[in-house]
Amino acid sequence: MSALRIIPFAVALAAAIAPAAAQTGSVTTPDMEAAPMPPVMDQAIFAHDIFNQLEGRWNGSNPEFRWDGQGWVGTDYDKLWIKSEGTHSKGAVDDGQQQFLYSRAVTTYFDLQGGLRSDIDSRPTRNWAAFGFQGLAPYFFDLEVTGFVSGEGDLAGKLEASYDLLLTQRLILQPQIELNLYSKADLARLVGAGFSDIDTGLRLRYEFDRKFAPYIGVVYQGKFGQTANFARQAGESTGGFRFAFGVRVWF
Repeated sequence: MSALRIIPFAVALAAAIAPAAAQTGSVTTPDMEAAPMPPVMDQAIFAHDIFNQLEGRWNGSNPEFRWDGQGWVGTDYDKLWIKSEGTHSKGAVDDGQQQFLYSRAVTTYFDLQGGLRSDIDSRPTRNWAAFGFQGLAPYFFDLEVTGFVSGEGDLAGKLEASYDLLLTQRLILQPQIELNLYSKADLARLVGAGFSDIDTGLRLRYEFDRKFAPYIGVVYQGKFGQTANFARQAGESTGGFRFAFGVRVWF
């Protein structure tokens, strides 16, 4: 008789549990599983401008002013770039290079770039088609490698690299290097064939703010091969060290 009394109790308990189980199972219904995911917000348009170098250079005589900056506008995948650099000394502008590029992200860390380079300064203007890549190499090196072709079929190449070594969260040491090569001499611009010149430096900056960082440093400018010969003939220096002081800013 005791077993017969347990049976009705078990039936009642099962009836009470069934609605709760059904409600719990309703959390993952087919309708909810098929709900669309929110869109990835990767098509917004942004803009960024930075001057890595806005600096005076001094070696005891013949002071120079050097600028090197770039800016872009676009999405995470597609951007339009403007790059500008040059040196002002003795009332003239030298090494003036302006680039106008389109870039497309091809990996997480690198963009392919193509467009136009114009050498605009106190010497005769030259125009080049440009193609290369820019991004963050392993070990966090900022790297730019670009090739150029002129309207006459002359070739040129440029490599730029830098690295930020954080001594503290605000004090940063940055080694930097820029190399230029040309396939053909251009006497009007005092540029020789082969390995042409180097501009390298070591700068120590203090970031009062990420957007504003004054710095001091030492830079070396050197000309080689035919370029050095052209410089001697024009009475110009073929290279040397200079003290640098300036500010790094971005917007």
